[in-house]
Amino acid sequence: MSTISFQLSATSPGPRIGTLRLTRPDGTVLSLKTPGIVTATSRGVVPHLSPDLCAQTKAVRWVHVAFESFLDHDPPVPTLLTGQNRALARFLGHPHSAILSLSLRDPGDIRTMPPNGDAHVSANCIRGVRKVTPENWRSYGQSCDPDIIFALTDTPFTPPPYSQKRLTKSVERSLAWVADILRSDSPARNVFVQMAGGTEPAARAAFSEGLGARLYDKEAEAVKPLKTLDEGVAGYSIDLGPLRTTLGDRLLHHSKLAAVLVPDTIETADLTQSTEALIKLVGASLQSLPQSRPRLVNSCTGPHEILKIVKDVGADLFDAAWAQRAADIGIAMEFHFPVPDHHRDGADKLAIGYNLYDHVYAHDFRSLCETDSATVLSTPLQHSSVDSPPTMIPASPFTRAYLHHLLHTHEMSSHALLTAHNLSVLAAFFAGIQGIVSSDSERVLFAKEVEVFCDVYDVSSVLFDEALKAWAGVELARGKGRLGREKVVGAE
Repeated sequence: MSTISFQLSATSPGPRIGTLRLTRPDGTVLSLKTPGIVTATSRGVVPHLSPDLCAQTKAVRWVHVAFESFLDHDPPVPTLLTGQNRALARFLGHPHSAILSLSLRDPGDIRTMPPNGDAHVSANCIRGVRKVTPENWRSYGQSCDPDIIFALTDTPFTPPPYSQKRLTKSVERSLAWVADILRSDSPARNVFVQMAGGTEPAARAAFSEGLGARLYDKEAEAVKPLKTLDEGVAGYSIDLGPLRTTLGDRLLHHSKLAAVLVPDTIETADLTQSTEALIKLVGASLQSLPQSRPRLVNSCTGPHEILKIVKDVGADLFDAAWAQRAADIGIAMEFHFPVPDHHRDGADKLAIGYNLYDHVYAHDFRSLCETDSATVLSTPLQHSSVDSPPTMIPASPFTRAYLHHLLHTHEMSSHALLTAHNLSVLAAFFAGIQGIVSSDSERVLFAKEVEVFCDVYDVSSVLFDEALKAWAGVELARGKGRLGREKVVGAE
């Protein structure tokens, strides 16, 4: 089994940098500097990126897989590859150099679901809802052999609000399921715990205290030699999606809507409208827990929220789902931390990217941005002796006009290039955070740079809203029902 170690430069509250090391049984050691990113997947693969593109894109260092998408078959197909090390990674084709983590539910999926039970979690797949018991989950984890596995948690996905009784039940079930995956007869290694308790700080604190409470009698016997559940935990995870929904924050561009469901008018929102409330909830979960464990935060809305959470909470890892979703709707990211000097004195706020569906980019031959996405043209293949000799192709950056053309012609390569680009921009952003924090012993400079970033870059959802509508327009311009839609437009 793989083992994880996490070394922090400082354990004081606030922004921090560290190094997460994963050692595999064959002696391979993978290192990941934090704060850093976790790449989201769909059915186990990074959307739009083939394995060779993932290898080219150095930003893909950790991939997270939601197992629920494989529940359409019984038994799930990945569990059939028994007796192999890293069976799931081999099945999906992920490189040996990438950390692979596994959870039952997709942390970004906030759709309404049937309630969980005392002995099962409701999971979603293409054939409907499936019930997964703790015993099932432990068995799936042993068969798939991921580097990191997430314990089951009882997060309600029924319509809010939730009663005190429901939150209490959520805390109790989640603690019981953590104990189940740590059972001494078949213990799982490298277990991350998704923090329970909903939007009640007291409930979240109670869950954290339950992890650190000393166990006695049968509970202690089941997980021996552990004295507390927290001793068997490798890290903590906070999913902001369900919390944001309960708080009434609904941002359309983070949901994978069908084009026909995108409204003509989208109300502009502040991407950080719930951030302060979320920071308090995250703090309530982490307050009584050790500082020395890695902290993963899922479902942030953008760089502004990430910076505020790093500053106030000291989180170490963030999923890249929002940046990958931006690539889905034609957005190329362009933001930097710390903010370059030539942007600091601008009168107008800068967008964190640009909507390449917009026709203003039809003849814009500038590169996407100065960040190297490491995606270049392949060397031409020589098929016979009469072919012309190979020539060197300059690794020129892809232009905005080229991506604009690809998007409007439904070329799959457009989203592949944008995904690689956005992940590279996000990786450079976190490298900037690491650089500032490492040189800022008093944590004063980082706070100032965060303030400058928020002053320079626009925090509204305008960019995402416009891109979502433009994407929907291009999607509806083709495909089933096109003639009917054109008749309606013509009649108007």
